[in-house]
Formats: sequence, structure tokens, C-alpha cells
Amino acid sequence: MGKFKYLDDIAIADAAFEAYGKTLEDLFSTCAFATFEVMADTKKIEQKKTIKIKLKAKDVETLLFDFLSELIYIKDKERMLFNKFDLKIEQGKVYKLEGKLKGEKTDQGKHKVRLDVKAVTYHLFEVKRDKNKWRAKIILDV
Repeated sequence: MGKFKYLDDIAIADAAFEAYGKTLEDLFSTCAFATFEVMADTKKIEQKKTIKIKLKAKDVETLLFDFLSELIYIKDKERMLFNKFDLKIEQGKVYKLEGKLKGEKTDQGKHKVRLDVKAVTYHLFEVKRDKNKWRAKIILDV
């Protein structure tokens, strides 16, 4: 997995981070991991359940935005937290993502939820390819 850092000076009332990855799969997994790390200590999440996901979008920015939005939707609907993301992204006329999310049901006693992420925002949202790596900047509404 790639690296990420929180950007405390970007969005005071929200959670912001910048993520990096060598591949798109690496970048998307890192963004997903950072999103769930905002919510809980991901080290305490056990990989008890797998949920499959499929998405497609016209460009990489839309795909990442939709992917993170779908994770938040699944988190709310299934009451789950995730810490492992096995993804495959195909680039063609459209971008296609298939993957497996691994995690478990939220347990307040075990996970001590930090913040509840409500949505991904478009504010300062970006995905860029820099030399030999991908970079994304994300602000989450909490």
C-alpha cells in the first residue's frame, strides 16, 4: 500500500488527506485505508467479512470519488468498517474497478469510532500522475 498524510491546515471542520501510490490500485487502496483510519483504529478491524464491489466511470477522478462514496454508503448500510482493499482497475474508454473489501461489523466497544465520515467532497479534490506515482487530495465531510 502507498502512503498518506493528513492535512490539518486544509479543512479545519472536515478531514483532509493526501495519498500516494505507485499504481491506481495502490492509490485507491491507500485512499480507502486513510478514509477508514479517520473513523477508527484500522489495526483493530478484523477481516471477518468480504464485500464485492464493481464500479465504472468516464475518468479516474470520477472513479475515485465514486469509489470512496460507495465505501461510505456500504459502511452506513452494512454498519461495517474495512481495512483491506483488493482492487483491480482497468483503463480503457471507461475506467472499471472490481474489488473486495474486507472488514467487520462496527463494534463501539472494540473500535471506538473517532469520527463518522458522511461524504467525500469535491472541494480541492484532485487525482494526478506525478512522474512514476499517483497522488490524490481528498477532503471528507465529517
